[in-house]
Amino acid sequence: VQLQASGGGLVQAGDSRTLSCAASGRTFSGLTVGWFRQEPGKERELVAAMFRRWTDAYYADSVKGRFTISRDDDKNTVTLRMNNLKPEDTAVYYCAARSPSARDYVYWGQGTLVTVSS
Repeated sequence: VQLQASGGGLVQAGDSRTLSCAASGRTFSGLTVGWFRQEPGKERELVAAMFRRWTDAYYADSVKGRFTISRDDDKNTVTLRMNNLKPEDTAVYYCAARSPSARDYVYWGQGTLVTVSS
């Protein structure tokens, strides 16, 4: 499956932004999907994930209450709604997917940069 992330850009602190990830080659159906981010010089971290539609999502503590992951398997898209953005949210964001039984994410999109100015 090929993933294409979009929606990054320059925003101000307190703003909202929505990232989108479109899949081609196969559907997201049955896959666990996630959004990661990576700041320069730091390891990539998982910020949100969803096993399948209508199930509980995982959020990193740093984004809990501000970010919302959602998926539309019919449209083959996954979105990350980011509210009340902070400068520390500045990073390259990646969408990814894996089989529910796999430990590692094996499908990755290219990153999209989100820059939050103070």
